[in-house]
Amino acid sequence: MNFKQIKMAIYSLYLTNKYGFKLKKAKSNSDKKALRCEYAEIILSSLNIEVTVSGLDKVETDGQYLLISNHRSIIDPCIVELALKDTNIYGLWISKKELYYSFFFGLFVRNGGSVLLDRESSSMSKFFKAIKEGLNSGASIFVFPEGTRNKTNSDLSEFKDGSQLIAVKNKLPMLPIYIKTNANEILNTAINKREKGLRIEVEFGDVIQYRDRSMSLEQAYRSRFKDLQQESK
Repeated sequence: MNFKQIKMAIYSLYLTNKYGFKLKKAKSNSDKKALRCEYAEIILSSLNIEVTVSGLDKVETDGQYLLISNHRSIIDPCIVELALKDTNIYGLWISKKELYYSFFFGLFVRNGGSVLLDRESSSMSKFFKAIKEGLNSGASIFVFPEGTRNKTNSDLSEFKDGSQLIAVKNKLPMLPIYIKTNANEILNTAINKREKGLRIEVEFGDVIQYRDRSMSLEQAYRSRFKDLQQESK
């Protein structure tokens, strides 16, 4: 790591843990949403990154969804939070065990609203129980169906099994969100070149109904966005 990267990493660690403690004291979903948006705004502002959103008119601002998004960068959750800022939608993030207990993000993830996904567990009953409890509290569920960050040259990598099952078991409509800009490239530019006026474009697609089995979830997701339709040809 160069000096700029080290400096940014230290600042991000401080800020992430600061908000992790704040989130621990939050008493409601709306309080947590406000803190998460505040955190996201500070992080992206420090990187000179602006998030622009299209298709928000397709979103029921008080709705409850399984939100599904593509995933290329560690700042993607911040991008999603800001894309939803002008709605009342608050979601629990599906979080891998490695992230849930990480030194850098663990405190924020555990207190900020998440559901632990332990792929090594012999039973998924606790996982689905936590989802049900979150939904009963009025929260939505947020997930990256690719399972991990996409480091390929393709705009979208293969979806893992399981996301659609969450929707079906809980009768949740699925809200697709597409981070059109390669956020990882923008992040690297922000850290290494300190350019100003960086922009990440986000697009909301038409809702995917949980009953729709006419195509796979990945195909349904691709069908909502022109860029991904062109890629699949």
